[in-house]
Amino acid sequence: MTEQPFIRWSWIWSHLDEIWQRTVEHLTLTGIAVVVGFGLSLVLSIVALRFRRSYAPITWISGVFYTIPSIALFAFLVPFTGLSILTAEIGLVSYTLLILIRNIVAGIDGTPDSVREAALGMGYTDRRILWEIQVPLAVPVIVAGLRVASVTTVGLVTVTSLIGQGGYGAFIRRGLGRNFATEILVGTVMSILLATLFDYLLVRIENRATPWVRQKDTP
Repeated sequence: MTEQPFIRWSWIWSHLDEIWQRTVEHLTLTGIAVVVGFGLSLVLSIVALRFRRSYAPITWISGVFYTIPSIALFAFLVPFTGLSILTAEIGLVSYTLLILIRNIVAGIDGTPDSVREAALGMGYTDRRILWEIQVPLAVPVIVAGLRVASVTTVGLVTVTSLIGQGGYGAFIRRGLGRNFATEILVGTVMSILLATLFDYLLVRIENRATPWVRQKDTP
């Protein structure tokens, strides 16, 4: 009996088109989840900052979503939304909310009182203080949340292969079914590389958006 190699490079070369197709699918699912999740989190964070008593209920509800196992959540949604992108995105977006809301609120709350008082003394309104002072100062903390949410989402997208989506997760699921290590490895490695790429790009964006942080850290 001939022993199968751990990695069959011929399979990889003959499936480059499918790898590219799964890459686009994985990017699309991740991008939609992070963008929609960030938009919702921004709105909910502003509500929490404006009405402080709402912060606890908002984080409690988003925390409940965060603790639901992804497989259980997808199984609950399928009877209502089917094996669709909508089902995948509802689950993926819900997992970004707690991380992003906490970081946005913490970042904005981190503005020193002296800075806020100086802005009030210069005649700034609350809206100008929020968008022209507090949000720019909160960028490092907000981007840190985006990095965690993005990397987490890239990993969770693989689970959506169970409902017919999944990007690289389709390779992992199919490889497990066929006991084919090459396909499992391709799905796993590509998912890790994509998460690393997202993290790197967000760090670059943070550096460009907050040059004063780099200047402060330079000896």
